[in-house]
Amino acid sequence: MSEKEIEFIADTAKFVVSGYAFSEMDDKNISILNLQHPECAMVVSRTGEIIETNMDLIEQKLVLDLCSRNLQFFDE
Repeated sequence: MSEKEIEFIADTAKFVVSGYAFSEMDDKNISILNLQHPECAMVVSRTGEIIETNMDLIEQKLVLDLCSRNLQFFDE
Protein backbone atom coordinates (compact mmCIF):
# COMPACT_ATOMS: atom_id res chain seq x y z
CA MET A 1 0.00 0.00 0.00
CA SER A 2 1.44 3.35 -0.97
CA GLU A 3 1.96 6.21 1.44
CA LYS A 4 -0.62 8.22 -0.50
CA GLU A 5 -3.22 5.45 -0.03
CA ILE A 6 -2.48 5.27 3.70
CA GLU A 7 -2.80 9.04 3.99
CA PHE A 8 -6.16 8.93 2.18
CA ILE A 9 -7.44 6.22 4.54
CA ALA A 10 -6.33 8.24 7.58
CA ASP A 11 -7.94 11.43 6.21
CA THR A 12 -11.27 9.76 5.42
CA ALA A 13 -11.49 7.60 8.55
CA LYS A 14 -14.23 8.32 11.04
CA PHE A 15 -11.48 8.62 13.65
CA VAL A 16 -7.87 7.64 14.29
CA VAL A 17 -6.77 6.37 17.70
CA SER A 18 -3.29 5.17 18.67
CA GLY A 19 -2.27 4.81 15.04
CA TYR A 20 -5.35 2.84 13.97
CA ALA A 21 -7.81 4.24 11.41
CA PHE A 22 -11.44 3.30 12.05
CA SER A 23 -13.76 3.57 9.04
CA GLU A 24 -17.40 2.65 8.54
CA MET A 25 -18.00 0.31 5.63
CA ASP A 26 -21.07 0.34 3.37
CA ASP A 27 -22.52 -2.62 5.28
CA LYS A 28 -22.07 -0.72 8.59
CA ASN A 29 -19.19 -2.95 9.72
CA ILE A 30 -16.03 -1.26 10.94
CA SER A 31 -12.77 -1.46 9.05
CA ILE A 32 -9.65 -0.95 11.18
CA LEU A 33 -6.20 -0.39 9.69
CA ASN A 34 -2.87 -0.12 11.50
CA LEU A 35 -1.42 2.96 9.83
CA GLN A 36 2.15 2.09 10.85
CA HIS A 37 1.83 -1.48 9.54
CA PRO A 38 -0.92 -1.37 6.89
CA GLU A 39 -0.61 -5.09 6.28
CA CYS A 40 -2.40 -5.47 9.65
CA ALA A 41 -6.14 -4.96 9.31
CA MET A 42 -9.41 -6.06 10.88
CA VAL A 43 -13.11 -5.92 10.11
CA VAL A 44 -15.53 -6.06 13.04
CA SER A 45 -19.29 -5.83 13.40
CA ARG A 46 -20.93 -3.08 15.42
CA THR A 47 -21.21 -5.57 18.28
CA GLY A 48 -17.45 -6.15 18.30
CA GLU A 49 -17.46 -9.54 16.60
CA ILE A 50 -14.36 -10.12 14.48
CA ILE A 51 -15.39 -10.82 10.91
CA GLU A 52 -11.95 -10.88 9.34
CA THR A 53 -8.41 -10.14 10.50
CA ASN A 54 -4.77 -10.89 9.97
CA MET A 55 -3.66 -9.34 13.28
CA ASP A 56 -2.06 -11.42 16.00
CA LEU A 57 -4.05 -12.12 19.19
CA ILE A 58 -2.40 -9.36 21.24
CA GLU A 59 -3.10 -6.73 18.59
CA GLN A 60 -6.66 -8.01 18.20
CA LYS A 61 -7.30 -7.50 21.93
CA LEU A 62 -5.83 -3.98 21.83
CA VAL A 63 -7.82 -2.97 18.75
CA LEU A 64 -11.10 -4.42 20.03
CA ASP A 65 -10.63 -2.46 23.26
CA LEU A 66 -9.99 0.75 21.30
CA CYS A 67 -13.04 0.05 19.18
CA SER A 68 -15.37 -0.57 22.12
CA ARG A 69 -14.20 2.60 23.90
CA ASN A 70 -14.79 4.74 20.80
CA LEU A 71 -17.85 3.11 19.21
CA GLN A 72 -20.07 6.07 20.12
CA PHE A 73 -18.24 8.20 17.52
CA PHE A 74 -19.79 6.12 14.73
CA ASP A 75 -23.24 7.34 15.75
CA GLU A 76 -22.36 11.03 15.47
